Amino acid sequence: MKYIVIILILIITSCKKNTGDISQFKTGTFKTFLEDSDVSSIAVRDDSIQIETYKNRKDTFAIEWKSNFEYVLTKTNPKTVLDSTPFHVKITGFTNNSYTFKASYKGSNFKQKGRAVRQ
Repeated sequence: MKYIVIILILIITSCKKNTGDISQFKTGTFKTFLEDSDVSSIAVRDDSIQIETYKNRKDTFAIEWKSNFEYVLTKTNPKTVLDSTPFHVKITGFTNNSYTFKASYKGSNFKQKGRAVRQ
């Protein structure tokens, strides 16, 4: 029985822990990379607005933080129905200067995964 307890303690203490402060990602400049793709963009974020540059094109989004690990982006000047659809982002892990995420448009089964690195 004591061997099981020792093994459990070793497993628990050896798990990788997140380092850093998650709230640091609410503002700043980030380079975002999509998983399994060469696609990247630069996002400049303050507490209520995110300006994203992708292929020399800038888009402005209102950002609403639902929690420290989840936020919703909504384009401020949508031109299409897709542009007006909220984009949900869930932070799935983080380190000192980056976080991984899963994201999707509201009501869509299409999911994106990626990583954002503080610049």
